[in-house]
Amino acid sequence: MRKDKEKVIGEPMTDEQIAAFLSARPYTGESVEQHILTRAYRGLRAHDFERFVDLFKQEGFDLNATDAQGNSFLQTVRGHAQGEDYVAVLERAGAR
Repeated sequence: MRKDKEKVIGEPMTDEQIAAFLSARPYTGESVEQHILTRAYRGLRAHDFERFVDLFKQEGFDLNATDAQGNSFLQTVRGHAQGEDYVAVLERAGAR
């Protein structure tokens, strides 16, 4: 880590920090929605991910977009051992 960058753990994230995940774009033919959700899922704690999902939907992104194999993001996260809090967030937001 660069000396001018301080790693902050446990600090609350601002709306701007959470919204920054909305600008993520894939390099290949991957679904934009899937890419954005994956980046946010990997980078946010569950309670921040819940705030992110609200912003994601407000921006008009499809929470039920599928990947190249036809899986929704919810289906993908259900297969993760540590994903149950995120699954709950997605289900409350209307993911199928």
